[in-house]
Amino acid sequence: MNATATTQAHLVEGKAQPRGKFPHLKRAGDFLFVSGTSSRRPDNSLAGVEVDNMGTTRLDIREQTTAVIENLRDILQSAGADLGDIVEISSFLVNMNDFGGYNEVYGSYFDYDGPTRTTVAVHQLPHPHLLIEIKAIAYKPRKE
Repeated sequence: MNATATTQAHLVEGKAQPRGKFPHLKRAGDFLFVSGTSSRRPDNSLAGVEVDNMGTTRLDIREQTTAVIENLRDILQSAGADLGDIVEISSFLVNMNDFGGYNEVYGSYFDYDGPTRTTVAVHQLPHPHLLIEIKAIAYKPRKE
């Protein structure tokens, strides 16, 4: 059996185009794998970023975390799944000083019966204004 018969990858219309040749989502049997997702909007602007006319930048971890989780939700919904179907989350923070704000927002979406989670600090993400990226695995059996 070839891989295309058991897996299916796709881009989600209305979401920011990936910054490389990879899908937003890949189904493998009953599992959905969501690529690392940021707060990037379809127009390539970033939620949680304000730059004033003097170039002063304000980055908001709470706003970025909310946007990332909502982007994850949209991606999962494109495959008939939702946040409640996530079984594992991996979160990448540029600065662990943002952990409190990230954790606060995360807790408004998930509880102890939610997905397993790993959070790590990384040196940087693909844009200097990104504070967070999350990838996820969901379990959503195919409807026969």
